[in-house]
Amino acid sequence: MTRGVGIIGAGPGVSALHLPTLDRMPELFRVVHIADGGSGRAEALAERTGARYSAGTAALLADPEVEVVAICSPPEQHAAQILVAVAAGVRTILCEKPIALTRDDADAVMDACRRAGTALVVGTNHLFDPAWGRARHHIAAEQAPVRAVSITVALPPNGRYHDVVTESLPGAAPARPAPDWKDPGFSSAVVRQLILGLGIHDLPLLRDLAPRVDRVVFARPVAPIGYCVGFIAGDVLVRLTAVMLREGAEALWRFSVATGRDLVDIEFPPAFVHDGSARARVRHVDGRVSEYPPLPDDGYLAEWRAMASLAAGADAVEYDEMLADAHYAIDLADAAATAVREGMTR
Repeated sequence: MTRGVGIIGAGPGVSALHLPTLDRMPELFRVVHIADGGSGRAEALAERTGARYSAGTAALLADPEVEVVAICSPPEQHAAQILVAVAAGVRTILCEKPIALTRDDADAVMDACRRAGTALVVGTNHLFDPAWGRARHHIAAEQAPVRAVSITVALPPNGRYHDVVTESLPGAAPARPAPDWKDPGFSSAVVRQLILGLGIHDLPLLRDLAPRVDRVVFARPVAPIGYCVGFIAGDVLVRLTAVMLREGAEALWRFSVATGRDLVDIEFPPAFVHDGSARARVRHVDGRVSEYPPLPDDGYLAEWRAMASLAAGADAVEYDEMLADAHYAIDLADAAATAVREGMTR
């Protein structure tokens, strides 16, 4: 059964990721409506698929052909748009990560979806990536305790984050003052935003291995845009490092897990690229190396297939897990922001 999809948002993620993914699944989905926030970009994207286009959410949510809503707007709009969609009667939603930026908003979103019976998928493509499934199975089968996790991200610049810390907004005048990284309020806010906008890709995976955040040991911003955070999660030591560089080597996105027996490395493809699944490599205690080559399907295809299964009633909606993931990310972002602020004011 083919279901009509309405997409809220018309940014690079929609253009480079979701539309190409849905193009590969014509037996399951058909894009029928794209809405932007007034930028005018929806019209050009709609022309690619023969879809209708509009500004705002009202026309899209009133469209009788829209059966599935994909929320791909900026993160600060996600919670409100989920609530509006549920209130409009939408019963199948895919929302890009994160679903909310505060605990209260996350609770409200999940409560509304539960009460309405709305099938919700959070677009955590790394969690759906087949390579993570392979790696997680290996870690569980070895039955060796996880000792440390290191997540290292080095990416080309992303305009949404550069707007936060550059001297002027695109097309805006007069220019804003240059960012003051010595200002604890500014630095802590940027680190929090980056964790909930960039680090969020991997936090559901991390919660699976280190399910609680006991104490943030250090947190600091990294120039030109990035962060370095270390924390203790039970018996697990965790380090998160991310930086966006205008010039530099090719993109790197590595998730490393050290257990009592071996080292598991997962290298995800760069953002906005369809290049199959991640690669997984295991370095065993005896020196052997096991390689898991990438599979043709990536996490984006897998998350939309999960959406199709939920829409068909074939799977149960994991409300508790999604809410726990949201709380984990928000709590970590808040704790890291506090550590940055306090570290700068001592």
